[in-house]
Amino acid sequence: MHGSLVHTTVVISHRCDLGRDLDPIAFSPPATMSTIKDITNLEDWAQHLASLPPTTLLIISFHAPWAAPCAQMATVLSTLASEYPATEPPSTSWVAIDAEELSDVSETYNVTAVPFLVLVRDGKVLETVSGSSAVKVRDAIETHAKGSSAGAGPMVNRSNGATASVETNEVDATPEDPVKKKEELFKRLGDLVKAAPVMLFMKGNPNEPKCGFSRQLVAILRENAVKYGFFNILADDEVRQGLKEYADWPTFPQLWIDGELVGGLDIVKEELANDTDFLKPYSLKANVAATS
Repeated sequence: MHGSLVHTTVVISHRCDLGRDLDPIAFSPPATMSTIKDITNLEDWAQHLASLPPTTLLIISFHAPWAAPCAQMATVLSTLASEYPATEPPSTSWVAIDAEELSDVSETYNVTAVPFLVLVRDGKVLETVSGSSAVKVRDAIETHAKGSSAGAGPMVNRSNGATASVETNEVDATPEDPVKKKEELFKRLGDLVKAAPVMLFMKGNPNEPKCGFSRQLVAILRENAVKYGFFNILADDEVRQGLKEYADWPTFPQLWIDGELVGGLDIVKEELANDTDFLKPYSLKANVAATS
């Protein structure tokens, strides 16, 4: 069992008819394992932060309901959480936050894309992981959980396959098939470009664009009240390089609508010059008018 877990041991002494004690039998109750808590409002968030001792590793998972990779990451994190005992005081604390619903919290931790993981202890950010790599997430959590307290690493039961749904960090001696790797990347990109009806692949995030073209395109979408998803290509080089080939478009930002590439800033400006209602079907104002 885990080194930091304190067991309550019940000793039962059996006495036979001859009046001598048999060996005591010790019973250890099963450990309660960690689960992920959904934070849905700022009040709950503040209360949760206030309840944590400075030694607790806080694992924050930022997600969005429209982003397909977030569902995969939720499964990964749920499996990882189930490997860590719920100690008192807690050595780890696991929370999930909708990045759009609690945008103030997202901005605090510079969330640039989803899924996005932030590891915090005593108010200090230790590491962030952007993207859906289970290996990177597991490595980050294991590395920093070791610092919570003595023996605070995960309880891994390797005999029953409890961690089978999470990628492991073992080195595979077999060379990776480049064709298969490319197919998997393109499948991921295909899901990403359809993650929202309007998807912007940009440098930085809407609140802090890292290039002038991205800043101008964000401004256009805001002026037209377009609800859109975004992905910071600076946070994931695999997506950055892969999308150039997938889209056959070498530069960023890239605007995608309904899974189809529109183009960069100049193309979007051209479309709007030819048709001022180009973005109207995706405008929040249009949706409100349609329902009123």
